[in-house]
Amino acid sequence: MSQLMQSHDYIVGHLTPSIVLYEPSFEGWLSAVFYVYTNKLQDDESLQLIAHDCYIPSLIAQATSVATDADNAERVLIKLHKLLGRSGMRNILWGFLSEKAHIGTTLFQVIKYAIDYPSRHIMQDLGNLNVLELVQTVKSVSREKHRMEAFVRFEHTTDNIYFARVEPDFNVLPLIGEHFRQRYQDQHWAIYDVARGYGIYYDKSKSTPSRPADLQTITNLDDTVLRNPASIHSKDEQRYQKFWQGYFTNVNIKERKNPRLHKQYLPQRYWKYLSEKQVLPNAAHLQKRR
Repeated sequence: MSQLMQSHDYIVGHLTPSIVLYEPSFEGWLSAVFYVYTNKLQDDESLQLIAHDCYIPSLIAQATSVATDADNAERVLIKLHKLLGRSGMRNILWGFLSEKAHIGTTLFQVIKYAIDYPSRHIMQDLGNLNVLELVQTVKSVSREKHRMEAFVRFEHTTDNIYFARVEPDFNVLPLIGEHFRQRYQDQHWAIYDVARGYGIYYDKSKSTPSRPADLQTITNLDDTVLRNPASIHSKDEQRYQKFWQGYFTNVNIKERKNPRLHKQYLPQRYWKYLSEKQVLPNAAHLQKRR
């Protein structure tokens, strides 16, 4: 009987996952990586790195919470940059921004592979399932980034700020900010991620002739504005939207309408934030006038 119990305990022990919980930030994940190597947990096959907001408590899981430590995170970051280079770190960061449920574990397995085999170009080894998953995830994030850069619709407000709401599948706001920062240096503008509850703001008054202003993070926007942005539209914006809606309606050729192709290039999940999609087709200002 004692031998049976020992055997049973051994099996259960190997089935019990070891979970390291980190604060949901890139620095939090780096701190968790530092904790794993400091405590020599890297070879535990059941090890998982999970963000606090994605963790579902389990009766058999052993979870340890790790606080974010800026110094430890920086040490890991420097090490990874030496191993992976700029393009490799780009993949790690973009993969993290995907916010997939188990991305913390996938990224850890990728960097463990890099640490174990420092002379290999691990990002080219698509035979490794973790590397393959990361590469595919980065492609999805990149696709979403480009779509956001194309489909963001700014609306002029009474405060003379061009405001846009977005709701991307991935957390791409940190990736698209520089695109708009370089493109719209002469305007006040803000892009707000409704799903994640934060945004970026550009204040042109803080720019110089040689350098655009730094982006600022904004949070806790008024729910009334998010639900009904038309309440802060300037008179110019009201006219612009009518002109744009009229153009969008009248430029279409009815005989060549292809809804499937239209949705392929302009996915329907973006429509609720596009001004040209917010009106009924029989609106008075859309009627053709010859």
